[in-house]
Amino acid sequence: MADKQDLPDTPVTANGDTDPPRGSAGEAPGSSAPVQSVHVADDSSALAKAVKATRKKSSGGLILVPVDFSAHSEAALVFAAKLAECLPAKLVVLHVVHDPGEMPGYYSKLVKKKRIDRIPDIAKDVFDDFMKDVVREHQDLKAIRKAENLMVIGLPVTRILQVTEKLEPILVVMGSQGRTGLKHLFLGSKAEQVVQLCPAPVTIVKQKK
Repeated sequence: MADKQDLPDTPVTANGDTDPPRGSAGEAPGSSAPVQSVHVADDSSALAKAVKATRKKSSGGLILVPVDFSAHSEAALVFAAKLAECLPAKLVVLHVVHDPGEMPGYYSKLVKKKRIDRIPDIAKDVFDDFMKDVVREHQDLKAIRKAENLMVIGLPVTRILQVTEKLEPILVVMGSQGRTGLKHLFLGSKAEQVVQLCPAPVTIVKQKK
């Protein structure tokens, strides 16, 4: 059963240790540690390796947060980070690369310069920028900066369920609504499928207006 939760009001942040930051956006005050790099698992073997590596890095439970780079998924990520630091647990931020028929060119519209690249390459850069922006805007949560960032390719619901099954998180946290034009990914029938079929508890987070 999904719990509908409002995002707590307290401002938040992050701290971590891999890629060099892009300007100051990926840095917390007094720290040069950036967000974790995005790990791309483009087949079952790569996904299995990513899951195994993630489990080794976590001494506690895992919280899975699927994102589509919308404000709603950012709200879910911040909520999950606050929860992770209370438990404690490690965050796994997941993006499923899928150029939807109802919004062609979705990823191209999220980058500033026009590029002729493979969709996964553009999506990876958008994912990286999204995480750095969240880190910059929430300066107190270490859980976000230390999160494992995982990108897979396929149909969102199918892949979210597959990753959940392999990862065995204690909780899946999702935004109540996706980016404009992608509401179907996080609201309505597809979200209901995740809630009904997910082997882990699911919490739906509403963005504060």
